[in-house]
Amino acid sequence: MMTPMRYVVLVLVIIISLHFILSFSHEEYGRATSLSHISEQLAGSKGHPPYQDGVPEDRYVPSTTPIQSRKANATFVFLARNGDLAGVVVSMKQHQPGPVEDRFNKEFQYPYVFLNEEPFSDEFKDRVQTLTDAKIEFGLIPKEHWLQPDWIDEERATTARKDMVEHNVIYGGYVPYRNMCRFNSGFFYKHPLLDKYRYYWRVEPDVTFFCDLHYDPLLLMQDQKKVYGFTVSLYEYPATIPTLWDATKEFINSNPGLVEPDNAMRFISDDGGETYNNCHFWSNFEIGDLDFWRGEAYSKFFDFLDEKGGFYYERWGDAPVHSIGVALFAKKEQIHFFNDIGYRHNPFQHCPQGELHKKGKCWCNPKENFDYEWYSCLKRYDALFT
Repeated sequence: MMTPMRYVVLVLVIIISLHFILSFSHEEYGRATSLSHISEQLAGSKGHPPYQDGVPEDRYVPSTTPIQSRKANATFVFLARNGDLAGVVVSMKQHQPGPVEDRFNKEFQYPYVFLNEEPFSDEFKDRVQTLTDAKIEFGLIPKEHWLQPDWIDEERATTARKDMVEHNVIYGGYVPYRNMCRFNSGFFYKHPLLDKYRYYWRVEPDVTFFCDLHYDPLLLMQDQKKVYGFTVSLYEYPATIPTLWDATKEFINSNPGLVEPDNAMRFISDDGGETYNNCHFWSNFEIGDLDFWRGEAYSKFFDFLDEKGGFYYERWGDAPVHSIGVALFAKKEQIHFFNDIGYRHNPFQHCPQGELHKKGKCWCNPKENFDYEWYSCLKRYDALFT
């Protein structure tokens, strides 16, 4: 029979234990203010990916609402040249029902930031500004963020480009493409026009959005503390990144404290990090947290990679660099598959299936969907949560 003293001690132990558990949850999931919020953050522990839970109905807004009262601190980001004007028009507002303005932003009115390594022409600015009522800012990329650095051994870089051309590696001979990859990997989020924003939605010329979107994915990122969102994932060309994973392992071994314990390593490696399986999120579409790229872990990671020179001695793309960074330095639950955003960037597309296709009034053919084709990595993302 339990004595009164033992009963008091047991009650105290239970109270202290509950306090510890709640305090841990409070800290672990970003100052959660309610048990329901905590459960949202733990969605990945249910044995299936969080996106399969869907978006709650109360997140959707009437299509007649002109401008939403609550918005994230966010912007669209376009990296474009003057010669991309026709493609920009296609992505923003075109005759067929597929641009981001008609499908989403006419209701939400998020601003745009356009970035270019050369000044935008008046024709470009005037044409783009007729496509939206949202605010648009045009920015010039600093030369030190765009051009090949002086410390790159040009003889070595030239030899590498010639070798890639001989082996038919896509964009293997192009320096401007390498400049773009390096800029998107480590500099776009440093542009002064983005300083005031926390979240961004990357859009490129000549892309298509297939479905009406009557909820705000940027608010989803903010409210659920996501750091990265994607629609398509696939394998990288190994010939473009032969030493990228060796450099990554070197960085991990030198900075083990920067790696997130609840990471998404299983998305990018099938053997615990010994080798890279070449999976990456296709970064021509991404919705992300700018503060993640600005943070200590990713900043040090990019600087380390940049010093290796692989953007020019090989052809490291921003997609694998972003994906490896997110997989290592974010919680796996903070990476989100936007299953309800129909999207195409030739030659691949994500077309929502079943009820999502109907709910979004999607005009893509559900049979033309890359999600689980042999070259897709979505099954590896799903496996993170099982």
